[in-house]
Amino acid sequence: MKKIATWTVLALATTIAGCTGTAHTNASLDSVHQPLVRNSIYQFDVATSGGELPPSEQGRLQGWLDAMGVRYGDRIAVEDPSPYGSGSAHATIRSMVERRGLLMSDAVPVTTGVVPQGSVRVVVTRASAHVPGCPDWSSKSSVNFTNSTSANYGCATNSNLAAMVADPNDLIKGSSDANYDPSTATRAIKTYREKPPTGAGALKAVSTSEGGSQ
Repeated sequence: MKKIATWTVLALATTIAGCTGTAHTNASLDSVHQPLVRNSIYQFDVATSGGELPPSEQGRLQGWLDAMGVRYGDRIAVEDPSPYGSGSAHATIRSMVERRGLLMSDAVPVTTGVVPQGSVRVVVTRASAHVPGCPDWSSKSSVNFTNSTSANYGCATNSNLAAMVADPNDLIKGSSDANYDPSTATRAIKTYREKPPTGAGALKAVSTSEGGSQ
């Protein structure tokens, strides 16, 4: 009888141990799954002529920017090896970028290869963010003797944040408010309140009793 009781206790202990799952000891309310930000660098060389950007090169650059689908959050810079600089070409590139609602960056990242003589290099730095290891169901929630936070805690929130943030680099360091303009923050509300309805002036006034005109 003693031997049978011993085996019964061991079987019960094995069952409980199976319910606890993988050991997980995160006793805080901070998620162990944080967004990982990665910056990718893309470069495109365009030839200049007399310090200016010819129309043919403008077309090539325009096509490349369209293919890249440059958007908010991308950092665009120009690498110019010329000792005197191609001011006119820079101005043309800047105007092409600003027409897309973006701004040029003064910080030029390190690129591969040497810029050909008589050319400038347009560099696009694009950041992406994702949360590795999610979802994580390695820990069981049925039995939690250590009162640890679930291994999957924070996966949904941080993954959604990484997918929706306009500039993933803001997850590393938030944007500065040094050049904050209150009018920019309220522009959308001001436009919504002041702009007339899209159908105003185009709809004909008709009487419900007389019916509409043909």
